[in-house]
Amino acid sequence: MTRQEFIKNLTFTTLTMTTLKLSALSKLSYELEETAKMPALFVGHGNPMNAIEENEFVAGWRNMIKTVEKPKSILCISAHWETKGTYVTAMEKPNTIHDFGGFPQELFDVQYNAPGDPVLAAFTKKTVLNASVQSDYSWGLDHGCWSVIKQMYPEADIPVIQLSIDYTKPLSFHLQLAKELAALRRKGVLIVGSGNMVHNLRKVDWGNENSGYDWAIEANDGFKKMILNEEYDKLTNLNALPSAFQLAIPTPEHYIPLLYTLGLKEKDEETVFYNDALVMGSLSMTSIKIG
Repeated sequence: MTRQEFIKNLTFTTLTMTTLKLSALSKLSYELEETAKMPALFVGHGNPMNAIEENEFVAGWRNMIKTVEKPKSILCISAHWETKGTYVTAMEKPNTIHDFGGFPQELFDVQYNAPGDPVLAAFTKKTVLNASVQSDYSWGLDHGCWSVIKQMYPEADIPVIQLSIDYTKPLSFHLQLAKELAALRRKGVLIVGSGNMVHNLRKVDWGNENSGYDWAIEANDGFKKMILNEEYDKLTNLNALPSAFQLAIPTPEHYIPLLYTLGLKEKDEETVFYNDALVMGSLSMTSIKIG
């Protein structure tokens, strides 16, 4: 066999194997079994130290998850993964990302070794028709994701993928994209938005550990009322709301995961608030279970 023939055969074999692998993955993605509808969650994740501490909010996450059937996989939208364009993690073994600073070494030592789910990533891409979702193989699980899910599922035995937040898009885009993800709820997928309903780090009062400023309370209560009334036009037009809401959401990244959870709500589903408290003046831990 000549060198040219060898290279030709090698190229053909590689292309064939790649094609077969992609074909098998595509087939699997369409064969995700139907299940009872999973709830949709929004989690006020707060301080990264919640990953290793025992407190009322961690207890709230654990008590809530006891009411949820164990999912086959988890899709998380975290405030801490912003991209130009929309991406979904598609690796088999996502890394634990320590995307913070100034915390004890104990927190940096945490490894949440949940597997990824390339099949779910492929299915997610095919499910979303009105936006281009690309595969990502470099991100992993950031602390907005693992600090919460670690407390819910400490065994790390459930596959986890993340969907990024396209920072170039308006709030309405994220609400509508979420509606396209709703089919995953009937595939055994628990969808978790992780952020904070009120999040203004510039206004944090370290001496006000267990309460909030008047404007933070006003915004938190106002958001809850709009959520219960399904006033999504208001929730996606923050600039038209009173000044308390501008203070509550000076930048949108921690608010957008809430919109993903709300976009998943279907007719007549119950909305339950828990961990409904403000801390350090300008942060809300308020969390939501839909369904």
